Amino acid sequence: LGEALGLPAGEIVTGKMVAALRRLGFDKVFDTDFSADLTIMEEGHEFLDRVVNGGVLPMITSCSPGWINFIEIKYPDLLPHLSTAKSPQGMFGALAKTYWPETQGIPVEDIYSVSIMPCTAKKAECVRPQLQSNPGIPDVDTVLTTRELARMIKNAGIDFKNLPEEDYDSPLGSSTGAAVIFGVTGGVMEAALRTVYAVLNEGKDIPGIIFQPVRGMEGIKEASVDVPVGGQTVTVKLAVAHTLKNAKILMDKIRAGEADYHFIEVMACPGGCIGGGGQPQPVNAEIRAARTAAVYREDECKTLRQSHKNPDIVALYEKWLGKPLGEKSHHLLHTHYSAQPREI
Repeated sequence: LGEALGLPAGEIVTGKMVAALRRLGFDKVFDTDFSADLTIMEEGHEFLDRVVNGGVLPMITSCSPGWINFIEIKYPDLLPHLSTAKSPQGMFGALAKTYWPETQGIPVEDIYSVSIMPCTAKKAECVRPQLQSNPGIPDVDTVLTTRELARMIKNAGIDFKNLPEEDYDSPLGSSTGAAVIFGVTGGVMEAALRTVYAVLNEGKDIPGIIFQPVRGMEGIKEASVDVPVGGQTVTVKLAVAHTLKNAKILMDKIRAGEADYHFIEVMACPGGCIGGGGQPQPVNAEIRAARTAAVYREDECKTLRQSHKNPDIVALYEKWLGKPLGEKSHHLLHTHYSAQPREI
């Protein structure tokens, strides 16, 4: 966002963005990173459930809507591999139209939910009929891209560079470093590992928190991690792909029975969401590197860096959702996909 408003690539402007949104007239400003932490809780436990109970493996991430469109059209036979967990946008939209009105005493019809996204494909995602927690009412009413928000800020005459740093509203505004790194290729995988490792290893953290093998701009990254489980060591095999060209390589391997991975992350855009179609243009390798470095700096500055340690996520489960993969969370936070007949 800062780039589109005259600041250098890699400048962290989160607090100014929150301030700008309030000046544009939004009543509440929450953080999609909150629901990224929620996605890790659901997706991580779904992965564990598949491993323990013989579910379809490898499990593949489902938070990139460009990737979802691609697999529905080109590889419909592999749809059972997709995680059923909604994207962070999908999960947040569900909370915005259920949890928030219920706990605040606001009629759901009075809520208009706007997502600010780095991605043009999020506009198509939000109109999927599966993303309606209340029949006939979309969970996300409108999606604006980074560039569109920048134009709104300019048109409103807001002096973005001199805005104060403001915090998100509570309780849907808190997040961990694991949520922040969703924005870069390999980030969802690393965030999931931080929680899955701890769940399997009696709460003990993955050594060093950082999982370097899934970082970097290689088109396909392969890695494995040894996880102690009940006195034994289990080797979990991972793969990370960004761009649909590289996704196709992995999907062809699965289709041919040549993939022995347990978990795969796919992002449609080069570098992940930092290279999304709704981000400021032009973009090149240097700009992607600056944006990626900013994401990792933000992670390192966070006091909490694992999704399961976000106290507001913990409270949400205790007071309202119940448990990951529970009846309520399954209904609100998971979805389904189907083959699409059209060609691209």
